[in-house]
Amino acid sequence: MRIIGDILWLVFGSGVTLGISWLLIGCFWCITIIGIPIGIACFRIARFAFLPFSQELVSADEVGEKAVPGSLIMNIIWCIFCGFWLALIHWGLGILCCITIIGIPFGLAHFKIGLVAFAPLGKRVIFID
Repeated sequence: MRIIGDILWLVFGSGVTLGISWLLIGCFWCITIIGIPIGIACFRIARFAFLPFSQELVSADEVGEKAVPGSLIMNIIWCIFCGFWLALIHWGLGILCCITIIGIPFGLAHFKIGLVAFAPLGKRVIFID
């Protein structure tokens, strides 16, 4: 069922557009040396944005990895420049999708992506079995 959800997300739920957008944002952040950790986190979120139904975002501590040193400061910088606005966009799209009964799963996927848009550093993408 998750595979069907991911296919529908890619075709009708703007998954391709969102994934490419997150990739472009990651490339923009990787231009600067200080933004490379944020760019890598954007690439992880892009992977999640392409297939949100068969993956889950978890804290790095939950999978036995350490977060990037100084991630709190980088998350604050991210939130000021991009995170707040991206979260608003995803939450707005989530509300629009939830207006219809058919769009509720897509709306919930937008809400999940919107939540991680505030603090992408320290998150890891895992596949759901």
